[in-house]
Amino acid sequence: MAVEDYSEPVLEGRGDSDYERYLRTDELLGLQKGSDEQVHRDELLFQTVHQASELWLQLAWTEAEEATGLIERRELAAAERLLRRSVLCVRYVIAQLDMLEEMSPWEYQTIRKALGHGSGFDSPGFREIRRVAPQLGQAFGALLRERGLNVVQLYRDGREHEDLYQLAELLISFDEQVTLWRARHYLVVARVIGDEVVGTQGTPVELLGGLIKQRFYPELWQARNRLTALANEED
Repeated sequence: MAVEDYSEPVLEGRGDSDYERYLRTDELLGLQKGSDEQVHRDELLFQTVHQASELWLQLAWTEAEEATGLIERRELAAAERLLRRSVLCVRYVIAQLDMLEEMSPWEYQTIRKALGHGSGFDSPGFREIRRVAPQLGQAFGALLRERGLNVVQLYRDGREHEDLYQLAELLISFDEQVTLWRARHYLVVARVIGDEVVGTQGTPVELLGGLIKQRFYPELWQARNRLTALANEED
């Protein structure tokens, strides 16, 4: 019986090991500017944060989109699992913003000149988040109507509709994390380049602050106001 040689890769592709070939590390680690191309050494930090964020955002919207299909097929437990993943992905994107605050605001001005008109508004991942989030809300709304419920009734009678309650909480968690990302992003930008300047795409930084109030699922947030009002009326 032949003994398998585990020291040799068996997958197709470039790289000295199956790890490198499966993850395509040659291509992945070649996506950042080399030292001979950088206008400042912190470009590696800047590109790493943003490229990693795009990977997490891709996973976030992919899981949310699949969860939407599962809700439409009434496979709610499976949908909940994917939505928990999606929420975690956005949390990781928020956490990575800490690294950008490690850049000197003066030295960043050198990097900024190399960005052209590049802006976070053009993020493919966030664009997809904005695309799939309303579809997710529509699928949840259809499920509520099928059960003859509105959001306030769902929260008041949550024990009778635990599956829907958990979904509602995951939707608002998703919405909350996106809002936290907007807020954190605004603060990072303000800390690095200022809050009274114009961004690389000609957009005033103060506009980012206004976006913090946007919500994908305003009915879930408004339900809290109604529940508090109802509790006060009962008292």
